[in-house]
Amino acid sequence: MAEEIQIAGTQSTAKTRDPLGVALLTLVTLGIYFFVWYYKVNREMSDLGRARGTDELGDSPGTSLLAVTLGALIVVPAIVSLYNTFQRTQAAARLTGAEPLNGWIALILYLLLAIGFPAYLQSGLNRVWGAQASGAVAGPAQAPPPAA
Repeated sequence: MAEEIQIAGTQSTAKTRDPLGVALLTLVTLGIYFFVWYYKVNREMSDLGRARGTDELGDSPGTSLLAVTLGALIVVPAIVSLYNTFQRTQAAARLTGAEPLNGWIALILYLLLAIGFPAYLQSGLNRVWGAQASGAVAGPAQAPPPAA
């Protein structure tokens, strides 16, 4: 079951979802759930970025969704959008103090076991939301200590 977590500094919430559930729902719905999930995780990261005062977590989840739906007809926009979403996940981990995902594992999953890629991405996001909920803060929201 997904747990909702309040994104600090916003009225928005993020969900920790079961990575296996993301993969299985994508299979059962013949890919439709992937698009719903993809929009939601990009919106959640965008909300976190706005709360932290940065645009490196994206600002338009609709554009990301458009790239993996209609842009997939041209192939390149979908690949770029998936890459950027992975980069945003790593940036979110850095901003919250969570352990970032391994890029090589993500690439191997994307190339060899495509259904594993969203599950791996969700596992990284679950760490981000867990760190954010526990109050771990890194990045621009935290001021450096004064020099002695």
